[in-house]
Amino acid sequence: VQLQASGGGLVQTGGSLSLSCTASRFTASNNGMGWFRQAPGKEREFVAGVDWRGARTVYADSVKDRFKISRDNANTVSLQMDSLNDEDTAVYRCAVSRYTTATSSSADYNYWGRGTQVTVSS
Repeated sequence: VQLQASGGGLVQTGGSLSLSCTASRFTASNNGMGWFRQAPGKEREFVAGVDWRGARTVYADSVKDRFKISRDNANTVSLQMDSLNDEDTAVYRCAVSRYTTATSSSADYNYWGRGTQVTVSS
């Protein structure tokens, strides 16, 4: 299984970025997918998750109402990030869950992408 993320980059405070992640060599039609992030010197944290149908989503409190996760198709998940601030600076990694639901625990995800850097500059 390969997960390829794209869309990261440098953006100013208050700006927007859209991330995309596509799974290959695997059909994730029965799996939830999610995004996690890790900032320098900090532990990995959950950002957002979506269930296998794209119908149910879950968000970390820190990004709720600013980020939106969506399921473009069975193998692609996107993350629209608005009103970015410097606390959003991190490497963002997508992941495929071993379950159909959208969950926030990293232990529920068994396939991980390598990540894409998001840097928010003031």
